[in-house]
Amino acid sequence: MDIKKDLLFLISAGSAVLLLAVFAGMLHFYPGAFKPSGAIKQADFVSFAQAVEINFSFPVIASIIEKNISIYPAAEFSTSWSNSNRTLKITPKNFWTAETDYRIAIVDGRNIFHIKFNQDFYFSTQSYPKIKSLIPIEGEKGVAVDIEEPIIASFDRPLEAYDLKFEVSPVVQLQYQMNAEKTNIKLLAKDNFDWKTNYHIGVFVKYDKQADDKYVKIGQTSFETAAQPQPAQWGSDPETLLAQAKEYTKPAISIGKYIDVNLKYQVMVIFEDGKALDAYRISSGKKGLETPEGQFKIENKSPRAWSPRYGLFMPNWMAILPSGEVGIHELPVWPGGFQEGASHLGVPVSHGCIRLGTQPARRVYDWAEIGTPVLVHQ
Repeated sequence: MDIKKDLLFLISAGSAVLLLAVFAGMLHFYPGAFKPSGAIKQADFVSFAQAVEINFSFPVIASIIEKNISIYPAAEFSTSWSNSNRTLKITPKNFWTAETDYRIAIVDGRNIFHIKFNQDFYFSTQSYPKIKSLIPIEGEKGVAVDIEEPIIASFDRPLEAYDLKFEVSPVVQLQYQMNAEKTNIKLLAKDNFDWKTNYHIGVFVKYDKQADDKYVKIGQTSFETAAQPQPAQWGSDPETLLAQAKEYTKPAISIGKYIDVNLKYQVMVIFEDGKALDAYRISSGKKGLETPEGQFKIENKSPRAWSPRYGLFMPNWMAILPSGEVGIHELPVWPGGFQEGASHLGVPVSHGCIRLGTQPARRVYDWAEIGTPVLVHQ
Protein backbone atom coordinates (compact mmCIF):
# COMPACT_ATOMS: atom_id res chain seq x y z
CA MET A 1 0.00 0.00 0.00
CA ASP A 2 2.84 2.38 0.75
CA ILE A 3 4.44 1.62 -2.61
CA LYS A 4 1.16 2.43 -4.36
CA LYS A 5 0.81 5.72 -2.47
CA ASP A 6 4.35 6.69 -3.35
CA LEU A 7 3.76 5.79 -6.94
CA LEU A 8 0.57 7.89 -7.10
CA PHE A 9 2.37 10.78 -5.46
CA LEU A 10 5.21 10.59 -7.99
CA ILE A 11 2.74 10.45 -10.88
CA SER A 12 0.78 13.48 -9.53
CA ALA A 13 3.94 15.48 -8.88
CA GLY A 14 5.25 14.61 -12.32
CA SER A 15 2.00 15.70 -13.95
CA ALA A 16 2.08 18.99 -12.05
CA VAL A 17 5.68 19.61 -13.04
CA LEU A 18 4.85 18.77 -16.64
CA LEU A 19 1.86 21.16 -16.64
CA LEU A 20 3.95 23.91 -15.12
CA ALA A 21 6.63 23.31 -17.71
CA VAL A 22 4.07 23.47 -20.52
CA PHE A 23 2.53 26.62 -19.04
CA ALA A 24 5.99 28.22 -18.59
CA GLY A 25 6.83 27.35 -22.16
CA MET A 26 3.64 28.88 -23.50
CA LEU A 27 4.15 31.94 -21.34
CA HIS A 28 7.69 32.28 -22.73
CA PHE A 29 7.04 31.52 -26.37
CA TYR A 30 3.40 32.67 -26.67
CA PRO A 31 2.88 35.51 -24.16
CA GLY A 32 0.08 36.93 -26.28
CA ALA A 33 -2.10 33.96 -25.41
CA PHE A 34 -2.32 35.25 -21.84
CA LYS A 35 -2.47 38.94 -22.63
CA PRO A 36 -5.74 40.32 -21.26
CA SER A 37 -8.19 42.23 -23.39
CA GLY A 38 -11.34 43.97 -22.29
CA ALA A 39 -14.63 45.12 -23.70
CA ILE A 40 -17.26 47.60 -22.51
CA LYS A 41 -20.55 45.85 -21.82
CA GLN A 42 -22.80 48.79 -22.77
CA ALA A 43 -23.84 48.78 -26.42
CA ASP A 44 -26.05 51.90 -26.34
CA PHE A 45 -25.56 55.37 -24.94
CA VAL A 46 -24.68 55.59 -21.26
CA SER A 47 -27.05 57.52 -19.02
CA PHE A 48 -25.87 60.36 -16.78
CA ALA A 49 -25.34 58.32 -13.60
CA GLN A 50 -24.82 54.88 -15.12
CA ALA A 51 -21.74 52.79 -14.29
CA VAL A 52 -19.57 51.71 -17.22
CA GLU A 53 -18.73 48.00 -17.05
CA ILE A 54 -15.52 46.54 -18.53
CA ASN A 55 -15.07 42.77 -18.74
CA PHE A 56 -11.50 41.38 -19.07
CA SER A 57 -10.58 38.06 -20.66
CA PHE A 58 -8.29 37.21 -17.70
CA PRO A 59 -8.27 38.37 -14.09
CA VAL A 60 -6.20 41.51 -13.62
CA ILE A 61 -4.35 43.09 -10.71
CA ALA A 62 -6.88 45.67 -9.52
CA SER A 63 -4.44 47.84 -7.55
CA ILE A 64 -2.24 48.34 -10.62
CA ILE A 65 -5.19 49.03 -12.92
CA GLU A 66 -6.59 51.66 -10.55
CA LYS A 67 -3.23 53.49 -10.49
CA ASN A 68 -3.01 53.53 -14.27
CA ILE A 69 -6.52 54.36 -15.42
CA SER A 70 -7.56 57.77 -16.80
CA ILE A 71 -10.74 59.15 -18.34
CA TYR A 72 -10.91 61.80 -21.07
CA PRO A 73 -12.53 64.31 -20.88
CA ALA A 74 -11.55 64.32 -17.22
CA ALA A 75 -14.19 63.06 -14.80
CA GLU A 76 -14.15 62.00 -11.17
CA PHE A 77 -15.09 58.38 -10.72
CA SER A 78 -15.04 55.41 -8.36
CA THR A 79 -14.29 51.77 -9.15
CA SER A 80 -15.57 48.41 -7.98
CA TRP A 81 -14.49 44.86 -8.89
CA SER A 82 -16.23 41.51 -9.22
CA ASN A 83 -15.93 38.15 -10.94
CA SER A 84 -12.42 37.53 -9.48
CA ASN A 85 -11.14 40.85 -10.81
CA ARG A 86 -12.37 40.19 -14.33
CA THR A 87 -15.17 42.77 -14.16
CA LEU A 88 -14.52 46.45 -13.48
CA LYS A 89 -17.32 48.98 -12.91
CA ILE A 90 -16.53 52.68 -13.27
CA THR A 91 -19.16 54.97 -11.71
CA PRO A 92 -19.14 58.78 -12.05
CA LYS A 93 -18.90 60.58 -8.70
CA ASN A 94 -21.25 63.22 -10.03
CA PHE A 95 -22.66 62.69 -13.51
CA TRP A 96 -21.33 62.08 -16.98
CA THR A 97 -21.68 65.07 -19.29
CA ALA A 98 -24.51 64.71 -21.80
CA GLU A 99 -23.79 64.12 -25.49
CA THR A 100 -20.09 63.46 -24.87
CA ASP A 101 -17.65 60.89 -26.27
CA TYR A 102 -15.43 59.49 -23.49
CA ARG A 103 -12.18 57.52 -23.62
CA ILE A 104 -11.01 55.26 -20.78
CA ALA A 105 -7.24 54.68 -21.00
CA ILE A 106 -5.41 51.88 -19.16
CA VAL A 107 -1.61 52.22 -19.40
CA ASP A 108 0.81 49.59 -18.06
CA GLY A 109 -1.93 47.41 -16.67
CA ARG A 110 -1.09 43.91 -15.39
CA ASN A 111 -2.98 40.65 -15.35
CA ILE A 112 -2.45 37.94 -12.74
CA PHE A 113 0.44 36.59 -14.79
CA HIS A 114 2.03 40.08 -14.62
CA ILE A 115 1.72 40.46 -18.36
CA LYS A 116 1.64 44.14 -19.24
CA PHE A 117 -1.09 45.56 -21.44
CA ASN A 118 -2.38 48.93 -22.66
CA GLN A 119 -5.94 49.42 -23.88
CA ASP A 120 -8.42 52.21 -24.61
CA PHE A 121 -12.18 51.90 -24.19
CA TYR A 122 -14.79 54.25 -25.63
CA PHE A 123 -18.35 55.11 -24.74
CA SER A 124 -20.81 57.90 -25.47
CA THR A 125 -23.38 59.45 -23.16
CA GLN A 126 -27.00 59.98 -24.00
CA SER A 127 -28.30 63.32 -25.20
CA TYR A 128 -30.90 65.48 -23.48
CA PRO A 129 -34.45 65.17 -24.81
CA LYS A 130 -34.92 67.10 -28.04
CA ILE A 131 -37.88 69.29 -28.93
CA LYS A 132 -39.92 67.84 -31.80
CA SER A 133 -42.21 70.86 -32.02
CA LEU A 134 -42.92 74.06 -30.14
CA ILE A 135 -46.19 75.93 -30.67
CA PRO A 136 -46.52 78.85 -31.31
CA ILE A 137 -43.75 78.59 -33.89
CA GLU A 138 -40.90 81.09 -33.95
CA GLY A 139 -42.06 84.52 -35.14
CA GLU A 140 -45.79 83.72 -35.17
CA LYS A 141 -48.09 86.74 -34.83
CA GLY A 142 -51.69 87.16 -33.77
CA VAL A 143 -51.50 84.40 -31.18
CA ALA A 144 -54.41 84.05 -28.73
CA VAL A 145 -53.17 81.67 -26.02
CA ASP A 146 -56.12 79.93 -24.42
CA ILE A 147 -56.85 76.79 -22.42
CA GLU A 148 -58.15 75.12 -25.57
CA GLU A 149 -55.17 76.42 -27.55
CA PRO A 150 -52.22 76.59 -25.13
CA ILE A 151 -48.49 76.69 -25.77
CA ILE A 152 -47.41 73.12 -26.55
CA ALA A 153 -43.91 71.64 -26.37
CA SER A 154 -43.47 68.10 -27.72
CA PHE A 155 -40.35 66.01 -27.09
CA ASP A 156 -38.70 63.02 -28.76
CA ARG A 157 -38.87 60.80 -25.66
CA PRO A 158 -40.46 60.61 -22.20
CA LEU A 159 -39.35 63.18 -19.62
CA GLU A 160 -39.70 61.22 -16.36
CA ALA A 161 -35.94 61.36 -15.64
CA TYR A 162 -35.64 65.08 -16.38
CA ASP A 163 -36.60 68.48 -15.01
CA LEU A 164 -37.80 71.17 -17.40
CA LYS A 165 -37.77 74.91 -16.99
CA PHE A 166 -39.47 77.53 -19.15
CA GLU A 167 -38.24 81.11 -18.92
CA VAL A 168 -40.68 83.70 -20.26
CA SER A 169 -39.92 87.31 -21.10
CA PRO A 170 -41.80 89.50 -20.16
CA VAL A 171 -42.07 87.41 -17.00
CA VAL A 172 -45.33 85.55 -16.36
CA GLN A 173 -46.16 82.67 -14.03
CA LEU A 174 -46.85 79.50 -15.97
CA GLN A 175 -49.14 76.57 -15.34
CA TYR A 176 -48.12 73.19 -16.78
CA GLN A 177 -49.90 70.03 -17.84
CA MET A 178 -48.06 66.90 -19.08
CA ASN A 179 -49.63 64.06 -21.03
CA ALA A 180 -49.67 60.47 -19.75
CA GLU A 181 -46.74 59.48 -21.98
CA LYS A 182 -44.69 62.39 -20.57
CA THR A 183 -43.72 63.56 -24.04
CA ASN A 184 -45.94 66.61 -24.36
CA ILE A 185 -46.38 69.68 -22.14
CA LYS A 186 -49.09 72.33 -22.34
CA LEU A 187 -48.47 75.76 -20.83
CA LEU A 188 -50.69 78.68 -19.90
CA ALA A 189 -50.07 81.89 -18.03
CA LYS A 190 -51.82 81.77 -14.65
CA ASP A 191 -53.28 85.21 -15.28
CA ASN A 192 -53.34 84.98 -19.11
CA PHE A 193 -50.83 86.47 -21.52
CA ASP A 194 -51.26 90.15 -22.24
CA TRP A 195 -52.77 91.12 -25.56
CA LYS A 196 -50.59 92.60 -28.34
CA THR A 197 -47.31 91.73 -26.60
CA ASN A 198 -44.09 90.13 -27.83
CA TYR A 199 -43.09 87.10 -25.74
CA HIS A 200 -39.92 85.03 -25.75
CA ILE A 201 -39.86 81.54 -24.19
CA GLY A 202 -36.64 79.62 -23.56
CA VAL A 203 -36.77 75.87 -22.83
CA PHE A 204 -34.18 74.40 -20.43
CA VAL A 205 -33.61 70.83 -19.23
CA LYS A 206 -31.47 68.91 -16.75
CA TYR A 207 -31.21 65.36 -15.43
CA ASP A 208 -33.55 65.31 -12.42
CA LYS A 209 -30.76 64.48 -9.93
CA GLN A 210 -28.52 67.32 -11.08
CA ALA A 211 -28.22 70.64 -9.23
CA ASP A 212 -30.35 73.58 -10.30
CA ASP A 213 -27.38 75.31 -11.92
CA LYS A 214 -27.06 72.49 -14.48
CA TYR A 215 -29.98 73.42 -16.72
CA VAL A 216 -29.11 73.40 -20.44
CA LYS A 217 -31.05 75.36 -23.04
CA ILE A 218 -32.55 73.10 -25.70
CA GLY A 219 -34.93 75.41 -27.55
CA GLN A 220 -36.88 78.64 -27.74
CA THR A 221 -39.74 80.37 -29.45
CA SER A 222 -40.91 83.97 -29.82
CA PHE A 223 -44.39 85.11 -30.72
CA GLU A 224 -46.69 88.12 -30.61
CA THR A 225 -50.11 87.84 -29.02
CA ALA A 226 -53.16 89.11 -30.85
CA ALA A 227 -54.80 92.45 -30.24
CA GLN A 228 -57.72 92.02 -27.87
CA PRO A 229 -60.87 91.26 -29.90
CA GLN A 230 -63.76 93.46 -28.80
CA PRO A 231 -67.42 93.79 -29.61
CA ALA A 232 -68.44 96.86 -31.60
CA GLN A 233 -69.64 98.66 -28.46
CA TRP A 234 -69.16 98.32 -24.74
CA GLY A 235 -70.79 99.78 -21.72
CA SER A 236 -68.59 102.13 -19.70
CA ASP A 237 -67.50 99.13 -17.57
CA PRO A 238 -68.50 95.44 -17.22
CA GLU A 239 -70.91 96.04 -14.34
CA THR A 240 -72.67 98.78 -16.28
CA LEU A 241 -72.82 96.55 -19.35
CA LEU A 242 -74.47 93.73 -17.40
CA ALA A 243 -76.93 96.11 -15.83
CA GLN A 244 -77.76 97.50 -19.26
CA ALA A 245 -78.12 94.03 -20.73
CA LYS A 246 -80.50 92.99 -17.97
CA GLU A 247 -82.52 96.17 -18.24
CA TYR A 248 -82.72 96.64 -22.00
CA THR A 249 -82.65 93.15 -23.51
CA LYS A 250 -86.15 92.46 -24.83
CA PRO A 251 -87.37 88.92 -24.16
CA ALA A 252 -87.90 86.91 -27.33
CA ILE A 253 -89.92 84.29 -25.42
CA SER A 254 -92.48 85.43 -22.86
CA ILE A 255 -93.57 82.10 -21.39
CA GLY A 256 -91.28 79.85 -19.35
CA LYS A 257 -87.50 79.88 -19.12
CA TYR A 258 -85.07 80.81 -21.87
CA ILE A 259 -81.42 81.85 -22.25
CA ASP A 260 -80.50 84.88 -24.34
CA VAL A 261 -76.87 85.06 -25.60
CA ASN A 262 -75.71 88.34 -27.17
CA LEU A 263 -72.47 87.72 -29.08
CA LYS A 264 -71.98 91.38 -29.92
CA TYR A 265 -71.77 92.42 -26.28
CA GLN A 266 -70.57 89.05 -24.95
CA VAL A 267 -73.35 88.81 -22.37
CA MET A 268 -75.98 86.26 -21.36
CA VAL A 269 -79.36 87.13 -19.87
CA ILE A 270 -81.59 84.46 -18.36
CA PHE A 271 -85.35 85.01 -18.57
CA GLU A 272 -88.36 83.43 -16.91
CA ASP A 273 -91.88 84.32 -18.03
CA GLY A 274 -90.55 87.41 -19.81
CA LYS A 275 -88.63 88.74 -16.79
CA ALA A 276 -84.83 89.14 -16.83
CA LEU A 277 -83.46 87.36 -13.77
CA ASP A 278 -79.70 87.88 -14.23
CA ALA A 279 -77.02 88.90 -16.72
CA TYR A 280 -73.51 87.42 -17.01
CA ARG A 281 -70.37 88.01 -19.01
CA ILE A 282 -69.48 85.24 -21.43
CA SER A 283 -66.72 84.25 -23.80
CA SER A 284 -67.92 82.88 -27.13
CA GLY A 285 -66.11 81.43 -30.14
CA LYS A 286 -63.18 83.32 -31.60
CA LYS A 287 -62.80 84.32 -35.24
CA GLY A 288 -62.86 81.25 -37.44
CA LEU A 289 -64.55 79.20 -34.69
CA GLU A 290 -67.55 81.41 -34.07
CA THR A 291 -70.43 80.26 -31.88
CA PRO A 292 -73.36 79.35 -34.17
CA GLU A 293 -76.29 81.77 -34.18
CA GLY A 294 -79.92 80.71 -34.03
CA GLN A 295 -82.47 79.21 -31.67
CA PHE A 296 -81.38 76.06 -29.86
CA LYS A 297 -82.28 74.23 -26.67
CA ILE A 298 -80.48 72.49 -23.83
CA GLU A 299 -79.92 68.96 -25.23
CA ASN A 300 -78.18 67.38 -22.26
CA LYS A 301 -76.39 68.31 -19.04
CA SER A 302 -73.37 67.04 -17.12
CA PRO A 303 -71.81 68.45 -13.95
CA ARG A 304 -68.28 67.76 -15.23
CA ALA A 305 -68.06 66.88 -18.92
CA TRP A 306 -64.74 65.73 -20.39
CA SER A 307 -63.39 66.99 -23.73
CA PRO A 308 -61.10 64.28 -25.20
CA ARG A 309 -60.22 66.60 -28.08
CA TYR A 310 -58.65 69.23 -25.81
CA GLY A 311 -57.91 67.09 -22.75
CA LEU A 312 -59.87 69.20 -20.23
CA PHE A 313 -63.01 69.24 -18.13
CA MET A 314 -65.99 71.50 -18.82
CA PRO A 315 -67.85 71.90 -15.53
CA ASN A 316 -71.59 72.59 -15.57
CA TRP A 317 -71.89 71.47 -19.16
CA MET A 318 -75.11 72.07 -21.15
CA ALA A 319 -75.06 71.06 -24.82
CA ILE A 320 -77.01 73.29 -27.23
CA LEU A 321 -76.41 71.13 -30.33
CA PRO A 322 -77.62 67.50 -30.58
CA SER A 323 -74.08 66.49 -31.61
CA GLY A 324 -72.70 67.93 -28.37
CA GLU A 325 -70.09 69.93 -30.30
CA VAL A 326 -71.18 73.26 -28.80
CA GLY A 327 -72.49 74.02 -25.35
CA ILE A 328 -72.62 76.37 -22.38
CA HIS A 329 -70.15 75.61 -19.59
CA GLU A 330 -67.93 77.00 -16.85
CA LEU A 331 -64.38 78.08 -17.64
CA PRO A 332 -62.50 74.87 -18.60
CA VAL A 333 -60.30 73.00 -16.12
CA TRP A 334 -57.19 70.91 -16.78
CA PRO A 335 -57.05 67.48 -15.06
CA GLY A 336 -54.47 68.85 -12.61
CA GLY A 337 -57.02 71.39 -11.36
CA PHE A 338 -55.83 74.56 -13.11
CA GLN A 339 -58.71 76.71 -14.36
CA GLU A 340 -58.26 79.50 -16.83
CA GLY A 341 -58.71 82.96 -15.34
CA ALA A 342 -61.91 84.91 -15.70
CA SER A 343 -60.06 87.72 -17.50
CA HIS A 344 -61.01 86.14 -20.83
CA LEU A 345 -64.71 86.62 -20.06
CA GLY A 346 -66.07 89.35 -22.27
CA VAL A 347 -63.67 88.35 -25.07
CA PRO A 348 -64.50 85.80 -27.81
CA VAL A 349 -61.63 83.30 -27.45
CA SER A 350 -63.29 79.87 -27.15
CA HIS A 351 -63.46 77.18 -29.83
CA GLY A 352 -67.21 77.74 -30.23
CA CYS A 353 -68.68 77.08 -26.80
CA ILE A 354 -70.20 79.71 -24.54
CA ARG A 355 -68.16 80.06 -21.34
CA LEU A 356 -69.30 81.45 -18.02
CA GLY A 357 -67.54 82.26 -14.77
CA THR A 358 -67.69 79.75 -11.93
CA GLN A 359 -70.65 81.10 -9.96
CA PRO A 360 -72.75 82.13 -13.00
CA ALA A 361 -72.17 78.72 -14.58
CA ARG A 362 -73.45 76.93 -11.47
CA ARG A 363 -76.43 79.28 -11.26
CA VAL A 364 -77.44 78.74 -14.89
CA TYR A 365 -76.79 74.98 -14.71
CA ASP A 366 -78.99 74.58 -11.62
CA TRP A 367 -81.68 76.85 -13.07
CA ALA A 368 -81.91 75.58 -16.64
CA GLU A 369 -83.63 72.33 -17.60
CA ILE A 370 -83.16 70.00 -20.53
CA GLY A 371 -85.27 71.54 -23.27
CA THR A 372 -84.80 75.16 -22.10
CA PRO A 373 -84.60 77.36 -25.25
CA VAL A 374 -81.30 79.13 -26.03
CA LEU A 375 -81.30 82.10 -28.40
CA VAL A 376 -77.87 83.11 -29.77
CA HIS A 377 -77.65 86.36 -31.75
CA GLN A 378 -75.62 89.45 -32.50
